[in-house]
Amino acid sequence: MIQPRKPRYDWGMRVLAAADLINDGSFPEQPVDALLVAAGTEGEIVNIGMQSEANLPIYLVEFGPDRVVGCFEEEIVPCR
Repeated sequence: MIQPRKPRYDWGMRVLAAADLINDGSFPEQPVDALLVAAGTEGEIVNIGMQSEANLPIYLVEFGPDRVVGCFEEEIVPCR
């Protein structure tokens, strides 16, 4: 069994999308491969969960009033 990785970031932290975030099918109202969030867009971590198979932290990041996206640590960076 893989030990869970401790989250690097905290709730309420302001972050930027490190790369374009593309729909993997998680947003059924958008086409697969549609751009959800452009690289450099600022957001706020509103929840932290765990991806059960790989035991990796998943951050729910609010990028504007109507867009909450699940992100891996590699997909976000802290605002400076």
